[in-house]
Amino acid sequence: MPDQLRVTVWNEGRHEKKNAQIAKLYPDGMHAAIAAYLQACGDLDVRTATLDEPDHGLGGDVLPTTGVLIWWGHMAHHEVKDAIVDKVCARVLDGMGLVVLHSGHYSKPFRKLMGTSCSLKWREAGEKERLWVVEPGHPIVQGLGEYIDIPHEEMYGERFDIPEPDALVLISWFAGGEVFRSGCCFRRNKGKIFYFRPGHESYPTYHHQGVLKIIANAVRWAAPVPGPDVFFGNFKPLEKLETA
Repeated sequence: MPDQLRVTVWNEGRHEKKNAQIAKLYPDGMHAAIAAYLQACGDLDVRTATLDEPDHGLGGDVLPTTGVLIWWGHMAHHEVKDAIVDKVCARVLDGMGLVVLHSGHYSKPFRKLMGTSCSLKWREAGEKERLWVVEPGHPIVQGLGEYIDIPHEEMYGERFDIPEPDALVLISWFAGGEVFRSGCCFRRNKGKIFYFRPGHESYPTYHHQGVLKIIANAVRWAAPVPGPDVFFGNFKPLEKLETA
């Protein structure tokens, strides 16, 4: 039996400690809710890491043995050490998958990999979000219908300052009238990145079965694919050159 894909679910873990309402929604943290669903899928080896652990929980052999990293951050992006950011980005370029959730659009790793501000419009009013599938043949939306509804969420609206995605899989519509590119796929060297919008900490979004299914599908899509090593710099010719 082949080894299971190893997934690390990373979360700041701060909101759950500071806000009783959020702690009630996620008593063990948002990362634990996501990890429990993924572990129950049966084909994934899942662990968690948080900001306040040594090296943000990503030291030692954690990053080198992670196939896909899930990232949720919000209030403490600035506290993530640049040395860890560099290691995360290097692993993505070397083939590790990265699934960035909600306010992780402002995280240091995502912004570095995108090369843009990753800014957007936002409003917290607990309004309805409808996630439309716009690429129905994509593996990230396998098993879904045409759309899923989330009863209460924070609004994100365009313009979303990101590079043009390699594939746009999901678009959100909000009750206030805005739309947003909510499921965006990117490739960076050997690695695959998926940005997925839903997940404000004040709402039970990571208990929504449709949202969790998309995350699980995204993890499998972003899994490393065996391929040739990549070399840069001065390179000797493969064939004999005729020189003057």
